[in-house]
Amino acid sequence: MGEVLSQEEIDALLSALNTGEVDAEEIKTTKEQKKIRVYDFKRPNKFSKDQIHSLQNIYENYCRSLTTYLSGNLHSVVEAKVSSLEQITYDEFIRSLPNPTILSLFTMKPLEGTLLMEMNPTLAFAIIDRLLGGHGENAEKNRDLTEIERTIISRRAEQMIHLIGEAWEEAMETEPEFMLVETNPQFTQIVAPNEMVLLVTIEVTIGEMAGLINMCLPYLVLEPVLDKLSTLFLFSIQAKERSPEQVAAIRQKIEWAKVDMTTILGHSEILVRDLLELAPGDVIPLSQSIKEPLPIYVGDFWKFRGIPGMYGEHLAVQITEIVEEGRDQDG
Repeated sequence: MGEVLSQEEIDALLSALNTGEVDAEEIKTTKEQKKIRVYDFKRPNKFSKDQIHSLQNIYENYCRSLTTYLSGNLHSVVEAKVSSLEQITYDEFIRSLPNPTILSLFTMKPLEGTLLMEMNPTLAFAIIDRLLGGHGENAEKNRDLTEIERTIISRRAEQMIHLIGEAWEEAMETEPEFMLVETNPQFTQIVAPNEMVLLVTIEVTIGEMAGLINMCLPYLVLEPVLDKLSTLFLFSIQAKERSPEQVAAIRQKIEWAKVDMTTILGHSEILVRDLLELAPGDVIPLSQSIKEPLPIYVGDFWKFRGIPGMYGEHLAVQITEIVEEGRDQDG
């Protein structure tokens, strides 16, 4: 694992590359020649490779849920993927963050302790801009949140944290609980500076804009469940049959989905000459007989037949027949 640079150190390195003080090819050659990996005994790696691989599987599942949630909430094409997992000290993590940034503190009962989700300001302001009617572009801002913006981003962060519980359910039953949003990294001391944490970096793309979400998982918080976080454990769990409660929950979510329903009254062909001469009161004969039921479409698919009529003062159609199962093509 390489050294984590602060924002000031990154800016200084980029400036040196632009002015020619540092040669990029020389840095690349030095890196390729380096064969010895430095190991710091003062901060040993706490997470095994199996545990890291299991956590990667968990947060890849989380990315799929996050993609679905943000796509529906922002009405935009969203893609989320795990970019990296690395073990660092909490102090290194805090020093690498810009100020201000968006820090969401949360717990994962029954685990004890606090975890952290950091959202890059670029991503946060893009989400806010989309929710307020904008396009989510050119949202790079370096300022604190207003009260309205804090409320908006807190509600989204709460839902994003709730999705973590679904991703963890294969390993353990947990109830993530959102606590608060903070913008100054120096005010979020959840563990000692020298304590090891696992940093899960998620890249989120909204349209043409991309930003990062960092999940800070302290070793002290995850220690009680580390024995379960092995690849063998996760892959040994047999696929469970869906319980009636799960089926009911899925059915309820589907039932709340909105779809367009359309009734076709009939078709007709007329000459352009006749179309130009149409006037109020003219009648256009349709191919549909008044004695035949009308086709009713759900979305693009023909699903029912019915007859037109009135319901109170509103036009209505009464369903008289369900199109036989398997008729998923257009009528």
